[in-house]
Amino acid sequence: MSTGYTDELIELVEREQAAAVVLDCSVLAVSESLFDRLRADPAGRVMPVVLISDMPEQAVAGLRSREASRVLLVPKPFSGSQVARALTELLGSTTSA
Repeated sequence: MSTGYTDELIELVEREQAAAVVLDCSVLAVSESLFDRLRADPAGRVMPVVLISDMPEQAVAGLRSREASRVLLVPKPFSGSQVARALTELLGSTTSA
C-alpha cells in the first residue's frame, strides 16, 4: 500500500486547486489506491481523472466495479497527445478556434 503517495496526492490537489488528475502508475493496485483515496476526499469526489494503464482490461473492470465517472483510460504505450485529448474531453475545451 502506498499511503504516503495517496496523502501527497490529496495535499497537492487541495493546495494547487487542481482541475484534473492524471494517474500513471506501473502497478494497477497503486493507481486504484490513489483513485480511491482521491474519490474519498471531498475535493476529489467528482474531479476528472485520466488513468494511464499498462493493464487496460483490469483497469476498466476496476473502474466499472467502482461505478467511476469522469474518468478516461489511456492504455500504455501512450503519447502526450492522447493524454491531452483525454483531458480536453473531460474538461471541455477552454480555447477558442
